[in-house]
Amino acid sequence: MTKTFKFAIATASALALAACGGNDAGGGAARDQIKAVGSSTVYPFAKAVSETFARSNPDFKSPIIESTGTGGGMKLFCAGIGPETPDISGASRRMKASEFADCQANGVTDIIEIQVGLDGIALASAQGGITMNLTPKIVYEALAASPYGGEQTNKNWSDVDPSLPNQPILVYGPPSTSGTRDALKELILEAGCKTNEDMKALKESDEDRYDQICTEVRSDGGYVDQGEQDNLIVQKIEGNPNAVGIFGYSYLEENADKVQGLNMNGVAPTYENIANFEYPGARPLFIYVKKAHLDAIPGLKEFLGQWTQMWDRGGELAKIGLVANPEDVRERALSAATNYDTLDGSEL
Repeated sequence: MTKTFKFAIATASALALAACGGNDAGGGAARDQIKAVGSSTVYPFAKAVSETFARSNPDFKSPIIESTGTGGGMKLFCAGIGPETPDISGASRRMKASEFADCQANGVTDIIEIQVGLDGIALASAQGGITMNLTPKIVYEALAASPYGGEQTNKNWSDVDPSLPNQPILVYGPPSTSGTRDALKELILEAGCKTNEDMKALKESDEDRYDQICTEVRSDGGYVDQGEQDNLIVQKIEGNPNAVGIFGYSYLEENADKVQGLNMNGVAPTYENIANFEYPGARPLFIYVKKAHLDAIPGLKEFLGQWTQMWDRGGELAKIGLVANPEDVRERALSAATNYDTLDGSEL
């Protein structure tokens, strides 16, 4: 398909969106409220922004916010443009080059990327429950399906390291469709796997095998996929003092009376440690927006503006666990949210 032909399709789709998405007096609007999908980690922040937006802008309908997971949200977002597709997708990792290509192929050619803040992948247990000083290496050896290519024989934490509790490894975590799972793989599991020199060499010779060994999670009951609702993970570990949960830092802060963070490399998952990247599990959070929808969906521009009023340190989102961007990143995010800067794909 030629670039000219794809551009023609995208232009025609945008015109169709504008035609049916307008808020005309005849009641012909196909959709007159914002629709956002995506990451379960971004979800509570998007909900908070949505609620404030609705109170501050009574002329607009309250946005629809759905938690579909980062990967699931990207599929919906990249399916095309038009009122039947979402305007925004939240992501707890950056858009992949393959997802960008899917978007382009389906006419989603102008994509605004906004880094709304930072989060941390927290490992936690119930208040008064199991405590451990963890490292990426320990977590990898405890959770990998095939540690360093060998058989997974670790049943108890003490099997991984004698200094750890002699308790069964039981970790509740996110599913494969979650951006939290992607970040767990990249920031913790792979980091632990790469402590082995043979794995470093394998990456050079067989990257697919390397990815499998370093990021595939055990399925024998030591790791339990708990779905896209991080609150369920909180409930699971609250009810079992020997269980460990993996979720975004915001859920740790929100449930500080119920759960406690576990140190990684001797560093606690706190706001300050995530903001300065001392904590190994620190990661950026994003929203992606279709530029073609900005003038067609009532309130979409104003909704982006609402994010910018709430994401600073000490702002409303910080109160529920969002870690503010460093200043230089904040300036880029503000420009994207107000000038509607778009990706060209080379950044991914």
